[in-house]
Amino acid sequence: MFLSAEREISMNFSSLDLAPELQQAIDACGYKKMTPVQQQAIVVARRGRDVLASAQTGTGKTAAFAVPILQQMLARPKATVPGTPRVLILTPTRELAEQLATNIARYAQFTEISVLALYGGVKLGGQASKLKAGVDIVISTPGRLLEHMTLKNVELAKVEFVVLDEADRMLDMGFIADVRQMLAQITSGHQTLLFSATISPTVNELAHKLLTNHQEIRATQLNSAADTVQHVMYPVAEEDKTRLFKTLLAEQNWYQVLVFTSTKEQADKLMAALKTSKIDAAVCHADKSQGARRRAIADFKSAKLQVLIATEVAARGLDIQGLDHVVNYNLPYLPEDYVHRIGRTGRAGQQGNAISFVSREEERTVERIERLINSKIKRISRPDFAVSNRESLLKTVRKHSKNSRTNKVSQTVIRMDKTSGAKIKPKAKPKAKRPTK
Repeated sequence: MFLSAEREISMNFSSLDLAPELQQAIDACGYKKMTPVQQQAIVVARRGRDVLASAQTGTGKTAAFAVPILQQMLARPKATVPGTPRVLILTPTRELAEQLATNIARYAQFTEISVLALYGGVKLGGQASKLKAGVDIVISTPGRLLEHMTLKNVELAKVEFVVLDEADRMLDMGFIADVRQMLAQITSGHQTLLFSATISPTVNELAHKLLTNHQEIRATQLNSAADTVQHVMYPVAEEDKTRLFKTLLAEQNWYQVLVFTSTKEQADKLMAALKTSKIDAAVCHADKSQGARRRAIADFKSAKLQVLIATEVAARGLDIQGLDHVVNYNLPYLPEDYVHRIGRTGRAGQQGNAISFVSREEERTVERIERLINSKIKRISRPDFAVSNRESLLKTVRKHSKNSRTNKVSQTVIRMDKTSGAKIKPKAKPKAKRPTK
């Protein structure tokens, strides 16, 4: 059974009859009307029910699971126990862990509930000290939590609430075996909330293994992109993508642009080209230190940078108000990652633009993305960046290679016997007789 929030009349947070200190925080955040996923998930989760929720990024997912958990914690207050959190929230990346901790701390700002984010790239000692002092809500990446568990810095046996945020991404990154190992340490009865931007068969399988009598919620059409995003693509040769990006940046006067590349090398190459053109830009990928990544994101958010170039590592950890343009310099390998990337724009009901640069080799990826989002992407062909027609190129290659191929070393032509399919090597020309002396 699942609920769809598409036809629901929007409700105000004030109608939920939340604890006064929680409602005060919601008001301080400027929240009034609930988004579809909040309206459906908060009511169900507040009753203690397990939930599987599908919602796009930028739809208010954090409040959808944090508000009902905080409400239940306030309704059943308990003393903070050193090394023993009441809530465990698992998320795939450091950026997401920091973002979640910031938002949830805002929701809990008028309570005694404490929040801590755990992630790699920083020393264990500071995090261990905070855990031993006692914390109510732990938000962590799987790898770092395993380290603290191994060192006996944290005990999960008495966890009451579990949230798996971006579950599909954790599956993609191979974290699920670790997640199941960690959840097996919880001995108390607990509520589990599983949130995912896309619902795949593997996510469904995971939900049935981890959830009990759960309620499924779909805030939007399954695996769809936000309807506030305008999609366009530019056919362009791979070697011309940098030139096209700089051309569009100048012609369309983009104020701020988030650019996604598929590899760190592509990101660094684009960064070098922009630096040569004196365009304010920064790079955010796994080879950069946590401090460098944090500074790059902070500078981009504060409008000190015009361009932020990122790989998939940042696709789900960025929450930038009013970001108008996301550029796919290269298309992602998985069509679902396209939805995650463009989820950085068109957030909170604002309009956004998703621009993709597509080489001939990426045409099939476009088809898979269009099938996933159930929509055709508008193509804009520019004469100054013309590319040869892919189909005609393939036909030409097939025509010339159908009945023969050439050995480049010997220049011997090998023909196929059309009846038997056997290879026939032509007889060698007789050698010319050497003249007799």
